[in-house]
Amino acid sequence: MGENRNMIYDFKSRATGTVTMLQSVAEHLLEIIGKTPGPKGIITVDQMPAAVVALRTAIEADRHRASAPANAPDGTEAAQDDAEQVVSLEQRAFPLIEMLEQAHSAGKDITWGV
Repeated sequence: MGENRNMIYDFKSRATGTVTMLQSVAEHLLEIIGKTPGPKGIITVDQMPAAVVALRTAIEADRHRASAPANAPDGTEAAQDDAEQVVSLEQRAFPLIEMLEQAHSAGKDITWGV
């Protein structure tokens, strides 16, 4: 049976509300911060500053790639429209970064479950 990439990750902390993400997005963000995706996990208070730095660094790299000239084969407007509809890493990571910062300030871990 194939892997279902539409499962949900719920990130929770006693300092914040719950942040819910699709599995593919959550796993990508977890990999950026050096966590192994899985059905359950934790980001400790001590790990949060490095996680925020890793996400912000990845966002800057993503912005740099996005600002590079597009190499559309025919330069059509359709190619430009497709590029404008892409959800950026920054948009996807923002809720988790905000959660990490709030949880760190409150001294509370973040856990997740699928």
